[in-house]
Amino acid sequence: MLELFKLNNTYTFPAIDFALDEPNGLLAFGGDLSPDRLIEAYKHGVFPWFNEGEPILWWSPTPRAIIYADKFTANKSLRKSIRKNQYTTTLNNDFINVIKHCANVYRGKRVQIDETGEITQSQSESNNSETWITSDMMSAYNQLHELGYAHSVEVYDANKELVGGLYGVVVGSIFCGESMFHLKTDASKVALFALTQHMQKHNMNIIDCQLINDHLSRLGCVAISRDEFKHLLNCNQAHFDCWKAQKLEL
Repeated sequence: MLELFKLNNTYTFPAIDFALDEPNGLLAFGGDLSPDRLIEAYKHGVFPWFNEGEPILWWSPTPRAIIYADKFTANKSLRKSIRKNQYTTTLNNDFINVIKHCANVYRGKRVQIDETGEITQSQSESNNSETWITSDMMSAYNQLHELGYAHSVEVYDANKELVGGLYGVVVGSIFCGESMFHLKTDASKVALFALTQHMQKHNMNIIDCQLINDHLSRLGCVAISRDEFKHLLNCNQAHFDCWKAQKLEL
């Protein structure tokens, strides 16, 4: 039987080296989704991921998935799609609707625990029966957005309809991606491309994608160790004032 660290009223997290090997990266449970706790979590390479109606779970997996902004390029197919669909992109223009659309993208349960922290069931990521963006998560990240920590990229088609986007949390100069969505071909890729262009313009280069998968690998995502990610967090603490709502270039 495995038991987890239970968070108390302080915002202190256990060292991420204590994260479990199986389920990969599970570190702690409990606490809340207050802005102070979330900000502290991201500063230490930890993020929440849990199922509706269950205790909040906190993760720091290894390997960690990242994208180097300067390595992401729009190939001919993507550029053709941008022209064909007349896509345009913005930053922080419609955060709440981006996260609402992302909530419809399913991400399967990885683990269930009881109120004591005992793991009772572990499931494959391929189980697509659950969404991980609960109403509490939407409320919490909208608060982070209002405080200037969470940001969104929106993609619009020729009819000015929101057809794709992504959102995440900025820690220093690292963009910690949370989720993306698309309603039209390549729209989420366009959002990622716009983000990488914006980050490069402002001398930022690291996008945290949390967990590696085939889709992210095709977008240039690479896997690094937890220790390497800790090093990146330490080396990318400079803040850049570049997250005001604006139109993004493609």
